[in-house]
Amino acid sequence: MVGVIKACVKMVTRGRDSVYVKVAYILGLRVSPYHRRLGIGTKLVERAEWWSAARGAEYAYMATDAANAASINLFIRRLGYSRFRSPAVLVHPIHAHRLPVSSSSTAVLRLPPPAAAAIYQRILPPSAVEFLPSDLPALLAHPLTIGTFLAVPSSSSAATNPGDELPGTSFAVMSLWDSTQVLRLRVAGAPTATRAALAVLRAVDSGAPWLRVPSVRDVFQPFGVYVMYGLHMAGPEGPRLMRRLCRVAHNAAVGDAHCAAVVAEVGTRDPVRAAVPHWKRFSFDEDVWCMKRLCSSLSSDGDDWMASPPATDVIFVDPREF
Repeated sequence: MVGVIKACVKMVTRGRDSVYVKVAYILGLRVSPYHRRLGIGTKLVERAEWWSAARGAEYAYMATDAANAASINLFIRRLGYSRFRSPAVLVHPIHAHRLPVSSSSTAVLRLPPPAAAAIYQRILPPSAVEFLPSDLPALLAHPLTIGTFLAVPSSSSAATNPGDELPGTSFAVMSLWDSTQVLRLRVAGAPTATRAALAVLRAVDSGAPWLRVPSVRDVFQPFGVYVMYGLHMAGPEGPRLMRRLCRVAHNAAVGDAHCAAVVAEVGTRDPVRAAVPHWKRFSFDEDVWCMKRLCSSLSSDGDDWMASPPATDVIFVDPREF
């Protein structure tokens, strides 16, 4: 084996009508260092496109870091992809100390999958979000989805009956996905002094936990992450409530020895972005999504998704694609 690629075909929304389109997501392209520059990556992508088109996909898209010049060169310059969207990836490392969540002014509810699906259906209609998968109820009930959480003011009747006031009241909603079982990351290239300083902080925190030193876990060894998805907020108290839900995610990760960070990916202009705590050094502002039409004919409504400007700032990032 000298190369590998993955692809999946699914139905997603376009964000300006109620039409779902079938798209292919291409990821995991890897070629052995000893077999690069032989056209193997190109052949793998072309084969994945053929496979996807044979299953009815109208578009193919992929995501890469803006600094990954080799990937951008392959997909844009050689394979005919175009830059499509640029969501932001927000990363917050976790530490050993749980953060306060409950308060007299906030109620946090954990929703069963059917209730979560019903709320998402109300607050994220197909016309208001891009890339919302048609199988969202199955995603919310997936074994790797830890749960869906709703934060509302304690004075709201939604605190006891979540369907009462949504979407008119202030609220925030977030689903949490455990990717530690399928993905490992590692921070490379850090100076020795930085590694030593973080190791000292961990040692101090372990020996004197009452000091509550926010020492991060060892991110220089392979670690997993929890992914927050379906983030949405509304009302004047929405940002405060969203920050509460981010604490819920952090606290859930504290109990998992394999997890070292909580990750969220949101649209560049999505208001949620300002409410999600993150470390700038671990995050990046531009995750380049590139797209390509796989069929020459237009959709049934005669509209080309790629030729139209975005009609919404909300992008649904499927955690299964991490």
